[in-house]
Amino acid sequence: MRSLRSVLEEAQKKGVAVGHFNIGDFVLLKAVFESARELEVPVIVGASEGERKFLGVRQIGAMVQSLREEFNFPIFLNADHTHSLASAIDAAKAGFDAIVFDLSALPFEENVRQTRAAVEELKSINPDILIEGEIGDIGTGSEIHDVAPDLSKGLTSPQEAKQYIDSTGVDVLAPAVGNMHGMLQSMVQGTTKKRLDLARISQIKSATNVLLTLHGASGTDDEDLRSAIDAGINIVHINTELRVAWRRGLEEGLAKHPQEVVPYKILPAAIEAVKQVATSRLKLFNKVK
Repeated sequence: MRSLRSVLEEAQKKGVAVGHFNIGDFVLLKAVFESARELEVPVIVGASEGERKFLGVRQIGAMVQSLREEFNFPIFLNADHTHSLASAIDAAKAGFDAIVFDLSALPFEENVRQTRAAVEELKSINPDILIEGEIGDIGTGSEIHDVAPDLSKGLTSPQEAKQYIDSTGVDVLAPAVGNMHGMLQSMVQGTTKKRLDLARISQIKSATNVLLTLHGASGTDDEDLRSAIDAGINIVHINTELRVAWRRGLEEGLAKHPQEVVPYKILPAAIEAVKQVATSRLKLFNKVK
């Protein structure tokens, strides 16, 4: 099986990006995996600290590993938005392929210091694990927001990005380029879209020459996503869109079977709703028509 690094480098050569989808339960994992298999494209599934606490760190690691081995398919597991070294170590020991060590809320120099130490520690556990660092402000929480936060002052500069990469040794960088965690109500309704600072992405890529992740991509204009990938984005994170689809699908399943109590008879509607979103995103990221 190819490594995550080789998959990302191959995607970069092809001018496409690898889709990353957060999974909070087996419905989401099943839907995302089926979508990727049907399209025959690699995929990353992520679990935040909250999702790992709910699912179990070793348990989600075992589930993804079993899918990869049984189907000989390039599905990879990422420890998304990990805020402590202890939590990152748990994920590394559970066989995660990548870890987002996110100390972006700290002052820049402290972020650098702790991230550099974390890279050394985590690479000693697994030299092949990819460590992603984050700088800038893209808000918090993959939720539905009533008002958009002002993130304009937290955008990542190319100079800051280069200093961070040179000082920490991370494999992947998550910059703030107009992206935002979560979605506004108007985005859920489809009346507005997020827009990205595409020139900033190109400048950061040129300055760092490192793999780049776009967090908070739910609700982003499709053309901006295509252009962002062309500008150097290698991984695109989708979470809130899947959560909205999961809830709508679950409500549909319950409405269709109001007296049903068997989960596997109710949940297919949720799986199908999530699959539709995951498939549309994977087609866009991989330039599949």
